[in-house]
Amino acid sequence: MRKVMITTEFIKLQDLLKFAGLVETGGEAKERIQAGEALVNGGPCLQRGKKLRPGDLVKFAGEELAVGYAD
Repeated sequence: MRKVMITTEFIKLQDLLKFAGLVETGGEAKERIQAGEALVNGGPCLQRGKKLRPGDLVKFAGEELAVGYAD
């Protein structure tokens, strides 16, 4: 599991995927999220603007990402 550290209150799902390097563009993120490829906290998520906060877990393209606050 890879940790993704943020300095803001939340990060949107599509931005997390771009930030983590799992997609190259926002358009690619949108298509893949709407196709049901992303799981958030164990369930499918079709909202590309889903707000993720520290403690949330995302599974996408064989990767597991844990959102946390940067120190």
